[in-house]
Order: sequence, then structure tokens, then C-alpha cells
Amino acid sequence: MTKSRIEWTEHTWNPVVGCTKVSAGCKHCYAEVMARRLQAMGAPGYEHGFKVQLRPEKLADPLNRKKPTVYFVNSMSDLFHPQVPDWFIDEVFATMRAAKWHIFQVLTKRPERLAAYIGRKKVPDHIWLGTSVENKRHGVPRIDELRKVRAKIRFLSVEPLLEDIGRINLKGITWVIVGGESGFGARPMKPEWARNVRAQCLAAGVAFFFKQWGAHGPDGLHRSKKANGRMLDGRLWNGMPAIAA
Repeated sequence: MTKSRIEWTEHTWNPVVGCTKVSAGCKHCYAEVMARRLQAMGAPGYEHGFKVQLRPEKLADPLNRKKPTVYFVNSMSDLFHPQVPDWFIDEVFATMRAAKWHIFQVLTKRPERLAAYIGRKKVPDHIWLGTSVENKRHGVPRIDELRKVRAKIRFLSVEPLLEDIGRINLKGITWVIVGGESGFGARPMKPEWARNVRAQCLAAGVAFFFKQWGAHGPDGLHRSKKANGRMLDGRLWNGMPAIAA
């Protein structure tokens, strides 16, 4: 478990590492870059770089932490990658179900497998399920797949936002995160694209979180991520789902 610098979570938990690209949002995958760095450093679990690897030794980690924590599950992978067998997903969910004093945020670019895996079962309220929405072609269709899952919190990570995604159906969606791309080769995000998503969230009563501009500011100029900051139209947008005490 690692304390996270991701603004919308607290810690990361990676019982799986590694992934493969499936859509435009994967082009400059931060996890792939980080995995290669960790491999070069000889970090445990990254001996094979960004190849998919199960880490059963990590399964019990959240159970051993008694302080209530918000966990981003598999920040360095995708739990519903085809190379992750159902039996291992069962183990991950068993830990999440047992560690009910935590919040678990599961984000996938493969919501069709998520929906098939969950089926008609109800997901416990402390397990939040989300999907990535980077563009119209690959991302927007995932929203309907996510909506098939019976969960209290369904969320969208609209990052990196690569184009104006137009009108989206937010029925059954609780939370939306928007952000631009950072890192080498980052593609710029136009302010009007983020504003479009924000306006729809506000109209639908959906919590809106603006994570970052990334490598390009609202003026389109390339700067450091820190220099571009998190302000959208002069304010921070830190909307989150209500967390029951």
C-alpha cells in the first residue's frame, strides 16, 4: 500500500500490476512509465516491467490497516484485464468486502467484463465502481456498460479528456472526475471540453471533481503540471460522493 498523490484518493493498493493498451487514453500511460522506472530500481513486483502480474502477497494489506482509508485499487493495472483470472478477482473482492471500514475505488477501461463479472449481484456500498471516458469513440460507450452494475457509487474518470465528448447520459452516475494529460507527449485539453462536462454534472446533481490541467494550461501552453494547477474558471472543484460515517 502506498500513500497517493492522486487528488481524489488517499492510498493505492495494487494486488495486480501491469496492463495493455486498449484505447486512445492509454497512449501515454503514466502507470507504464512508472512501472519501467520501478523495474530499473529493482522494486518488488515489477521484475517484468508492465507485464500483467498477480501479487497474492498484497491481498491482505487493507485488512491489516485499521484506520479507515480511501483506496484506489490497482492504480498500476486494471482489475478486469483479460489476463486477470476470475478466481483472483474473487480474492480481491473478498478482501474489499471484509475490509468494510475502508472505501475502495475500482476503475476500469473494461466495464463490459466488470458488468459480466458482477452479474445480478449487489456491490457493497463501500466499493465504488468506475470507468474511464477519454473520448466519444472509446470512452462514452463504457458509461452504459457501467450502468449495468448494481452499485451505490458509480463514477467516471474523464481523464485524459481528449475531445469534446458532447452530451452524456449521467443517469445512475454519482461522481465525475475530469483532467488533462500530463507527462511526455501529453495532448492538450481545451477549457470548453471540461466546462461541458461540468455543466452536465451540475445540471444532473452529480459531484464534479476537476483533477488537473496536466501538461498544458487553459491557454494551451506547455508548462509543468504544478504550474498549470487545478483551477477551473477561478476555483477548485473538489466534489466527492457523500461518505457515510
